[in-house]
Amino acid sequence: MNKLFTFFLLFVFGILQAQQLNCTVTVDSQRLNATNQQVFRTLETSITEFVNKTDWTGATVKQNEKVNCSMYITIVSNSSDQFTATIQVQSSRPIYNSSYASPIFNYNDKDFSFRYVEFENLVFNPASFDSNLVSILAFYSYVILGFDADTFVLEAGNPHFEIAQNISNVAQQGGSKGWSQADGLQSRFFLINDLLSPTFKQIRTTMFEFHTGLDLMTKDLKSSKEKIKGSLANLNLLNNSRPNAYLTRVFFDAKSDEIVSIFSGGPSITVSDLTDNLNRISPLNSTKWAAIKF
Repeated sequence: MNKLFTFFLLFVFGILQAQQLNCTVTVDSQRLNATNQQVFRTLETSITEFVNKTDWTGATVKQNEKVNCSMYITIVSNSSDQFTATIQVQSSRPIYNSSYASPIFNYNDKDFSFRYVEFENLVFNPASFDSNLVSILAFYSYVILGFDADTFVLEAGNPHFEIAQNISNVAQQGGSKGWSQADGLQSRFFLINDLLSPTFKQIRTTMFEFHTGLDLMTKDLKSSKEKIKGSLANLNLLNNSRPNAYLTRVFFDAKSDEIVSIFSGGPSITVSDLTDNLNRISPLNSTKWAAIKF
């Protein structure tokens, strides 16, 4: 009996875990002529374990409830323990009653420089700046969690975004590029500050309503498409006051291909007003919008 009980506990704890991300990490060093590739493999393993094994929220989740994401790190240069790189961060979330995963976040950060000594432990302390590598990985982990939460409940991502903002503020003392207001409008500073600003609330409202519509697709595809279309209309309000806003571009970097796919098949709805709005809000994607035809 005791053995059976012990097995049951091990089984339960094997399913319920206090890690919230299921992240695929790739470290690409092909641009370098480095003969010793071991340090890059070790770095990839260290980042994978750090992101996937850190308890970011304290919530216990099942394996299938973890947020699926990826971090693709391209090493641009390396000298001793100093690395210059870019990091492409992506995440998705499953759509109710289907096998489809909707892209949520797709972001390319080109200001990714850090120090790393092979086999060093990566440990996150929200109250202090210990390394730019840890701060950036933690920052994007919380941004991923915030975006994911926003797709289920309106503005439910606030606690995660607030921690990401605190990471950004603390990391400024390290002096690395990307954390400061002076680093330009397309920086981590503005990404997280805009996400928490009431000025850009329509982005987060659209994220929630868009995915609410997607979750209805298996029940009523036409109504689902109308709801998604309505969610995109929210962005007109933002565009009127903040044309070509940074967060609008971040949104369409993740969702543009999906939008084309949604409105290019299935039951027909009126799309002329939709494409007019999309061309006004996101003219950089006009070639894609031209593919929406019914």
